[in-house]
Amino acid sequence: MNYSFKSDYCELAHPLVLEAFAAVGYTQFEGYGLDEFSLRAAEMVRSKAAAPFADVHFISGGTHANLTVISSALRPHEAVIAVESGHICVHEAGAIEATGHKICTVPSASGKLSAADIEVVVDAHNDEHMVKPRFVYISQSTETGAIYKKEELAEISGVCKKNGLYLFVDGARLGAALNSNANDLTYAEIACTADAFYIGGTKNGAMFGEAIVICNDALKAGFRTLLKQRGALLAKGAAIGVQFEALLKDGLFDAMAQHANAMASKMAKGIADANYNFLYPVETNMVFPVFPSKIAQPLHRLYEFYDWQTVDGMTAVRLVTSWATPESIIDRFLDDLASVDKNAL
Repeated sequence: MNYSFKSDYCELAHPLVLEAFAAVGYTQFEGYGLDEFSLRAAEMVRSKAAAPFADVHFISGGTHANLTVISSALRPHEAVIAVESGHICVHEAGAIEATGHKICTVPSASGKLSAADIEVVVDAHNDEHMVKPRFVYISQSTETGAIYKKEELAEISGVCKKNGLYLFVDGARLGAALNSNANDLTYAEIACTADAFYIGGTKNGAMFGEAIVICNDALKAGFRTLLKQRGALLAKGAAIGVQFEALLKDGLFDAMAQHANAMASKMAKGIADANYNFLYPVETNMVFPVFPSKIAQPLHRLYEFYDWQTVDGMTAVRLVTSWATPESIIDRFLDDLASVDKNAL
């Protein structure tokens, strides 16, 4: 198989995570996330987010996290606001809609939702014959690799409070976002601003798993029961707790995200030096260069990656680096790009 830049979950897990699994051996533990590993990991999450009173729940994946948090917060007539490119709108097979809730979408070139966007949706739903927006979904980083800055998040939070809306941050790539060179937010500031969010392990070194952090007391009651109802409460919850305990020890989680971002930055610089443009600015570990077909097609024979969209007859592709991407692979990719470019002349 060619080296894959398709996503940041193409490698199984960081070696220290695998070592943590092996160390458990035949140790017995309580079920359903009440084991010693998960309880310690939950305290580590609270400490990292400076949120001592937050509830922490470990869950297998992002789709389960999104649908459980959102559906648990909404009454039957209430809806969620998101951008059209949001993960819950495009890549979760209608999971939110399957729980009976409408997603009110707004267009966004950057993949970011603005405070003004939220106001427009709230103002448009103004009578009893329409769904009532009650929940705001954003992802940090977005599907385009863009990140929300402190001022943007504060504005969104202000609009949510003004209109009685819950704010939820999908953190599948929160590590990459908060370790971006463009970032000015902390885990603690996310926790202070959002009613709930999650820290994604699947895309940052875990075999699987996300840590849901519920900060608003109004969303806490009965959440474990709802996890069970949704099939999201693992009997062997320790399998996620063990991983997060390893990930959050000695700064490993952030170090892996920094590496992924650094590899993307190096790749982007090399592509820019080769005089190619980008569909979006590179802020995290996703790179969206725009290549002529005579460049994209030969590269497809050498590497795995997604074609994103057509731009003026050319192809914007998505290249994603990870915690495990070797710098030598980035060097090889840039060498191959130069070779393909030369042969295309």
